[in-house]
Amino acid sequence: MRGRPATALQGGFALVTEKSGGPLSGVRVVELAGIGPGPFCGMLLADLGAEVIRVDRPAGTLRVVPPRLDIPARGKRSVIVDLKDERGLGVVRRLVAAADVLIEGYRPGVAERLGLGPEACWAVNPRLVYGRMTGWGQDGPLAQAAGHDIGYIAVTGALHAVGAEGGPPVMPVNYLGDYGGGSLFLALGVVSALLSARQTGRGQVVDAAIVDGAAALQAATFGMLAAGAWRDERGVNLLDGGAPYYAAYATSDGEYMAVGALESQFFARFTELLFAPDPVPGGLPGQHDQGRWPELRSAIAARFASRTRAEWTTVFEGTDACVSPVLSMTEAAQHPHLAARGTFVSPGGVVQPAPAPRFSAGPLSPGRPPRPGEHTREVLAELGVGDLDDLIAAGVVATDAAPDR
Repeated sequence: MRGRPATALQGGFALVTEKSGGPLSGVRVVELAGIGPGPFCGMLLADLGAEVIRVDRPAGTLRVVPPRLDIPARGKRSVIVDLKDERGLGVVRRLVAAADVLIEGYRPGVAERLGLGPEACWAVNPRLVYGRMTGWGQDGPLAQAAGHDIGYIAVTGALHAVGAEGGPPVMPVNYLGDYGGGSLFLALGVVSALLSARQTGRGQVVDAAIVDGAAALQAATFGMLAAGAWRDERGVNLLDGGAPYYAAYATSDGEYMAVGALESQFFARFTELLFAPDPVPGGLPGQHDQGRWPELRSAIAARFASRTRAEWTTVFEGTDACVSPVLSMTEAAQHPHLAARGTFVSPGGVVQPAPAPRFSAGPLSPGRPPRPGEHTREVLAELGVGDLDDLIAAGVVATDAAPDR
């Protein structure tokens, strides 16, 4: 596949015998195209070396960017198949028969009605790991309800915890729900089930619900709540901006600095550098004197407002004060530390996060996003589909209709 060395065939696919990069090299994933957390999970698996084949719809998949900028699609191959046609379902079943994993993000029951539910897939491949990505999960009173990230994190308590004291909840983009509570838990579940399938010879369903994952992300916070070390309110706790030494402050140019001076030694260094050479007359309130936190916050804010972000960055950079500039997405890619590590890359001139985490066996390189249907002929030929031209003529499958991307 993709021009890699191969010495044998299995299920119609060339088996790669030479290491092609990534710990998931040799794992084959079929991703039924969707939006949000499902595709991002597929990207994570592709970044780690899995062969991910995305099954796109003839009418197209909802996108807000052109295909070449669809970063969550990077490293995948794309085929266009009409799942409403029995011949199209036959094509997908052949893909499933040669795969290790299937990922779908439909509402519960939709895949079964299409004829692509777990039982139908296990009939052709009992070792298949079946990954299901939903907001509410496969069961429960809201399983069939529509929803989006904001609603999922709202009911789990996660959204309630984000924001300033006395203010409304602040939406943390869709990092916390879709990607943190959804994609990452689905990816973990898929890899775990793969290990099990290789030991037992049987696949299983991975029911990855964003509500479950978002709840799990709060494990430590629930522990602190039970211990009385966390108040169930916004902006009044140690890690939610309530502590003046763990917060963001405006600078004179309208930018921000982030302070994370939790430990006493870091707090001491922070205040030493912040107020040099003019310490506050009479001294600052004690770090843990919560009754005087408003006074401490006011003093810190006034001092930060006296200089620009660049000036404060120079003061704190390389110290143990735990203070960093708040950078925009565009600026982040230029940060010296991130640049030195290659945290961001720009294949084809498109700036994007590099694959993570890193492995001692060698670096991971992101592939480019495919055009919808770009690999239909290639993949179906590997499957041994002999009537490909007839299927294309009938509209059952389709090839890339926009070669200029």
